[in-house]
Amino acid sequence: MNIPNKITISRIFLIPLFMIFMLIDFGWGELSILGADIPVHHFIAAMIFIFAASTDWVDGYYARKYNLVTNLGKFLDPLADKLLVSAALIILVELQMAPSWLVIIIISREFAITGLRLVLAGSGEVHAAAMLGKIKMWVQIVAISALLLHNIFFEMFSIPFDLIALYVAAFFTVWSGVDYFVKNWGAFRDSK
Repeated sequence: MNIPNKITISRIFLIPLFMIFMLIDFGWGELSILGADIPVHHFIAAMIFIFAASTDWVDGYYARKYNLVTNLGKFLDPLADKLLVSAALIILVELQMAPSWLVIIIISREFAITGLRLVLAGSGEVHAAAMLGKIKMWVQIVAISALLLHNIFFEMFSIPFDLIALYVAAFFTVWSGVDYFVKNWGAFRDSK
């Protein structure tokens, strides 16, 4: 297994660590950042999430630079992204920090695209993420990060940046999903 794929797998292994810090209150108190308060364990979880999400860029850059792009990587990379994003969104719903209906839309799209990718893989086609899918991923990461950080950078301005970003992420999520289905409809229709 090459280095980019190992980096991708490390992203998957960071998910349980992120979940532990997000869901268990260790009684470490709160941090006050820019006038906003955030539980220390949530801050640590957010940093783990941001680090894990940044490995998406690192593995892709390394794979392209050293010509290490593989079918396994094309499959694992979006799967790791979906697992990380889904875990974070489900936790945010549980903690009542994100609206469940919006999270359902985002996660449903992720399952639908994963299903289409499996159908395409069954017919021998493996597609890497398109630019719109990459934009969708990074907008999701920004929105989730803002939510995990309790909107600390915008709280002093009374701007609900975290929720606005989540709505923007949902928009790009739906748009990129429709785009993926339209571009691959022929292969999907002709699959056996």
